[in-house]
Amino acid sequence: MNVNLPEVLAEVTAQFARYELALTTNDVAVLDELFWNSPHTLRYGVTENLYGYDAIASFRAGRPAQGLQREVLKTVITTFGRDFATANIEFRRNGSDKTGRQSQAWLRTPAGWRVVAAHVSLLLAPVG
Repeated sequence: MNVNLPEVLAEVTAQFARYELALTTNDVAVLDELFWNSPHTLRYGVTENLYGYDAIASFRAGRPAQGLQREVLKTVITTFGRDFATANIEFRRNGSDKTGRQSQAWLRTPAGWRVVAAHVSLLLAPVG
């Protein structure tokens, strides 16, 4: 198994950077492009479970465009071979004290790298 081949890691890192910019600027066209157009794609969000590309695209189209800026605290991208990768970040929304987590599974498709599964969650404030 070839983990983090430099050229593959660079490709996924570039696509992840496109995703992050599109997310924080509400570029829905790029967000839609970067998700695999399949009924098998899923996205678990903080308040929603979305099954299939159509449900994800519909959510994106109706999502408020305000308050999307965030600080990325840590990024871990790992590639496995030439066609699969994971991207994970910890983030904090501007003006919030909560830390969030985002995980994505990326697959090389004939159309390019696409997110096939994603999960977003927020950590509760520590007790004590």
